[in-house]
Amino acid sequence: MGSHDIPGDYLDGYARILADASAAGRGLTREELESRRALGELAADAGFGLRALVGAHLAATRAYGTGPAAPVSAESLLAAVEQAVDAFAEGYERAQRLAIRQEETARREFIDDLLHGRSDLGLLAERAERFGLRLSFAHAVAVAQGEGAYEEGDRAPRAVEQALAGRFGDRSVLVTTKDGRLVCVAPGDQDDVLDFFAAQAHTATEGGRVAIGRPQPGPGGVVQSYEEALGALDLAARLGLATPVLRAADLLVYPVLTRDRQAMADLVLNTLGPLRGTRGGAEPLIETLSAYFDTGCVAAQAARRLNLSVRALTYRLDRIHRLTGTNPADPLHRYTLQTAVIGARLLDWPERPF
Repeated sequence: MGSHDIPGDYLDGYARILADASAAGRGLTREELESRRALGELAADAGFGLRALVGAHLAATRAYGTGPAAPVSAESLLAAVEQAVDAFAEGYERAQRLAIRQEETARREFIDDLLHGRSDLGLLAERAERFGLRLSFAHAVAVAQGEGAYEEGDRAPRAVEQALAGRFGDRSVLVTTKDGRLVCVAPGDQDDVLDFFAAQAHTATEGGRVAIGRPQPGPGGVVQSYEEALGALDLAARLGLATPVLRAADLLVYPVLTRDRQAMADLVLNTLGPLRGTRGGAEPLIETLSAYFDTGCVAAQAARRLNLSVRALTYRLDRIHRLTGTNPADPLHRYTLQTAVIGARLLDWPERPF
């Protein structure tokens, strides 16, 4: 839009102010400045560009300066123009800052409702279109967690968002933050977007962990996928998983194991309870079993992971066999022991006694 397309309403009183101020060789009064600021706010709210608005002011100045009422002093005219245009731009920028704050507030409220399902799903779907999401389709959510907490506008989320935009353009993807974590909401059939987000977020968070929920349909699907991703992060922390990128679909066995909490607690106590009476408690021996199972029951690899000699590791495994009556090297006993170890991690035992 050019300056000639700007309605004259936004220059109302401008020529009169120039005439009065330049003729008297004075600066603009408080009322005159405030009238310019008010018009600047109105022009910003109407969506006109600042460049075109300034051009319209300069055109009006030129018309006044070459007209019959032109001032005697060009210097006094330029001084008045500078004050008037500066006040107009100040009002324009003030309106823009307010609009940005309102947009940020609306975005944050939408994200909170989207990830917690606290709004009517129909209304939520309507609001989502404003942010480029079509909630009638399936969506998946990826969550990245680093050592620190992240907020909107921080370097890490900005870097990830810019990388996604540069790679995929407009793919109906939302990148945001929630509770200090980076969050990406993407269409459920676009695994490449989520994989790319995971790689970028892992780098931006300096080695943080990323979890990806399963694609879920409908407006409520985002909440389900988000909660699955959070659950995967919690599982990784409890089980000490070293995998940088976790998929909820690969971890479905763990919620199944803990669905009957009492049964799992009974298994843990009956299987691993005898280890509590050892010097140092049960934790070192549970850690030994975890390393042993995680390395495919290869004693040499488990010993290296624990910084032990193979002989020391073998001694620990023999001790576990004697105390519990189950042999970690016996395939018939191994599943029971490994399930009990997983249950102990998930239930924070023995740190949290049942």
